[in-house]
Amino acid sequence: METMKIRLKKDDKVKVLTGKDKGKIGKVLKIVKKTNRAVVENINIVKTHQRPSQANPQGGIVEKTMPIAISNLMVMCNSCVKPTRIGTKQLEDGKRVRICKKCSQQIDA
Repeated sequence: METMKIRLKKDDKVKVLTGKDKGKIGKVLKIVKKTNRAVVENINIVKTHQRPSQANPQGGIVEKTMPIAISNLMVMCNSCVKPTRIGTKQLEDGKRVRICKKCSQQIDA
């Protein structure tokens, strides 16, 4: 599987475009570059069966957040509060920042 350029970062606010959680907004907790997926808070929750262990002596059914494909996510802009594409801009001091394609404001992580 080819890895694509990932423009998402940890702590970004994203909106889900497709799937069972379509339209929900959450915060990126982790990026998995190898598989082009991201773990998003309260998105793509599944129930898994847990065997009894020392950490969890009871066992049972546990809810767990699973990774979702990055192609199904879109970054939310802080200023215009809309899902947007990301562009980059070079500042005077040579630093590169991410900008919103809709309102041209800087996207803070």
